[in-house]
Amino acid sequence: MQRQTDTSRMQGRGAGNFTGPGRGFGGPRSVMPVVKAKDFKKTIKRLWFYFGKERKLLAVIFTLVICSASIGLFVPYLIGRAIDTMSGGVNHVNFGLLRIIAITLVAAYIADGVISLMQGWLMAGVSQRIVQNLRCTVFDKLQKLTVAFFDLKTHGEIMSRLSNDMENISSTISQATIQLLSSVITVIGALAMMLVLSPLLTLASVITIPMVFLVTKSVAKRTRVLFKEQQVILGKLNGHIEETISGLHIIKAFNHEENVIESFEELNSKLNKIGVKAQIWSGFIMPLMNVINNIGFAAVAAVGGALAVENLITVGIIASFLSYSRQFARPLNEIANIFNALQSAVAGAERVFEILDEQEESSDIVRAVELRAPKGNVVFEDVNFGYREDVPVLRNVSFEAKAGSTIALVGPTGAGKTTVVNLLARFYDVTSGKILIDGRDIREYTRDSLRSCFGIVLQDTYLFSGTIRENIRYGNLNASDMEVEQAAILANADVFIRRLPKSYDTLLIESGSNLSQGQRQLLAIARAILADPSILILDEATSSVDTRTELHIQEAMLKLMKNRTSFIIAHRLSTIRDANIIMVIDKGHIVEKGSHEELLHIGGVYSNMYYSQLRRTET
Repeated sequence: MQRQTDTSRMQGRGAGNFTGPGRGFGGPRSVMPVVKAKDFKKTIKRLWFYFGKERKLLAVIFTLVICSASIGLFVPYLIGRAIDTMSGGVNHVNFGLLRIIAITLVAAYIADGVISLMQGWLMAGVSQRIVQNLRCTVFDKLQKLTVAFFDLKTHGEIMSRLSNDMENISSTISQATIQLLSSVITVIGALAMMLVLSPLLTLASVITIPMVFLVTKSVAKRTRVLFKEQQVILGKLNGHIEETISGLHIIKAFNHEENVIESFEELNSKLNKIGVKAQIWSGFIMPLMNVINNIGFAAVAAVGGALAVENLITVGIIASFLSYSRQFARPLNEIANIFNALQSAVAGAERVFEILDEQEESSDIVRAVELRAPKGNVVFEDVNFGYREDVPVLRNVSFEAKAGSTIALVGPTGAGKTTVVNLLARFYDVTSGKILIDGRDIREYTRDSLRSCFGIVLQDTYLFSGTIRENIRYGNLNASDMEVEQAAILANADVFIRRLPKSYDTLLIESGSNLSQGQRQLLAIARAILADPSILILDEATSSVDTRTELHIQEAMLKLMKNRTSFIIAHRLSTIRDANIIMVIDKGHIVEKGSHEELLHIGGVYSNMYYSQLRRTET
């Protein structure tokens, strides 16, 4: 299995992405966690660290929320007083007091609008800065993680944590935080005002609260199951669509269009049915809440009317009480919804923090030195390694590659060929033994200087979004346009580049999908030439191209390999006949080693492989 890594320094000097563990090896892919947070309190505390940097503005925002909620609680009281000024009839209206109340109400509404605008504006900035800092922290962390992390996580999962989970955190911070605080203050304040106005009416109002919780719990339990099932089916449908689009050529080649359509219609029908059920059940909540609230209003009106007849309370108090009872009931539902959203956001934050808790690449040793002007002498001394402790991949591997020599690694898939170069570049450290470059253990060099001496050309070349010129320059960011073009000429890429509409300024899309495989390989070679590495790694660089293109690539590779220590991983044995040393690796052991002629003369594994390929080619 080809693995991709994003080790920044290696990309800066190499020619493409790098393979991870030997094909056929590697651990299981991670499983997406459930929506609910595993440790709510711990994650909240960690989030508070990022909130703490905005504590001054948060204090201002919370003060504004309290002011806004207080105004909301004060308004019903004023409305009740206004009604009481007119309760004695037209001739007994206290117009002076009514005028003051009206002006105060207008001022309160204006103040509430201004405060709401200010708190929304401030909170938007705070939430975006918090998430920006968190996103930068996570991205910086990704650059420091081991290759093993990327071997065990799918790219989609990592992207989901950086995008979906971050967006979930951002929206919850900006909306739910204010709403939760406001709802809590409103519930407490409304209950206090209701008790002050009339304990009897308060009792009549709160009798509906158990009904609210019972209905909400019953409906939410059902909708939670339905929406979860809906998301599962939606995921299957999206996967089916993605596979259909990606494999359209295969579908048409095997005439399976009707089968694909039937599968799509089946999934789409299931999604439709479960979606309708979920929406119907979720739609029950508001009508039921309205019924319960209306029952509560009726109870308040009935009890209030009886008390008013006995002159125990005024009509204005009843009017105020109705407003307070509404303010009391509505936030209870909001708090439940906000808590669910908060749970989801904290679960997302937990997934983000899991990345921050991952083990980073080990630091350079205290006495690490810079690898300056490397000659390219490489020695493996009794190297043992396994991606898992119980599954060894390389066993007692020893060999020497002299400066400027070409070493070819051949063998079956999963034998450990790619692992050799992974260890050489210190993407992994050996379990035991030593790897020397220019006579010194590579662990005694700084990682940056070590990886700067490598250039890589792979079978599946990765090209970044941007122009052809920018992609070649990735090998050396300080290179001039002339140096970029000279590298392309040496790589035999200049001819096809100048035929493109915008030449070197042609934009590449989707990893260079607007170019052929051979053209992408030539760009990778140009990038490696521009990097000017001391040690070159070529991993199946010509296995996916036609014979004519292979000749162009081989010619460019010969120029690239000149005066450099080169490691070639190849299945086409005809491409490595001129290698100084050919090593046959099988089950982690070097079973044969020598030149092409020497290995043919031995008549062993390499000889059988070579003549077997030769016969297939002739056939």
